[in-house]
Amino acid sequence: MTSSLVLASASPFRRALLTNAGLVFEARAARVDERALERPLEQSGASPVDVALALAEAKGKDVARHFESALVIGSDQTMSLGARVYHKPRDMAEAAEHLLSLSGKTHSLNSAVVLVRDDEIVWRHVSTAHMTVRPLNRAFIERHLQKVGEKALASVGAYQLEGEGIQLFERIEGDYFTILGLPMLPLLSKLRELGAIDA
Repeated sequence: MTSSLVLASASPFRRALLTNAGLVFEARAARVDERALERPLEQSGASPVDVALALAEAKGKDVARHFESALVIGSDQTMSLGARVYHKPRDMAEAAEHLLSLSGKTHSLNSAVVLVRDDEIVWRHVSTAHMTVRPLNRAFIERHLQKVGEKALASVGAYQLEGEGIQLFERIEGDYFTILGLPMLPLLSKLRELGAIDA
């Protein structure tokens, strides 16, 4: 083991993924204004993949300033349908609008992960999952949102795949870790290659 590991995230899901994989790491939330970073990127025509990578890099670099020589894992995810990039719904009405706009269509979850040491990006990767929502009518969406409640506001797509959100889908292409927001298999492979975890 040649380096300590730090996760640049406050996400309990990402922490659990690393813990469940047996990794020993420290976690610290990045202090990054995501909307301020996204706005100019989106205005300049950056793709949803580019936006996810830029956010992951910004988070990794922010935390790396506090951990000299450590290997810092930065990650972020964007959700897109064509050129539209989604953000967490502000209220239940916006959650309903999100789900209605996804009805009968295939959207993408773009999960970026980077490794940063000091101020250098050591490695970057993006995995994409394609999620096909079955045709939904407004009445069903309203019943569904009443049932799941405020949890709908906690995710960009207004759904939790690991819960009742699974009922919204017709087809899913991509691995579970990408959907949760941290592509574990490529990350673990790179960490082994770098000697950061037992190979």
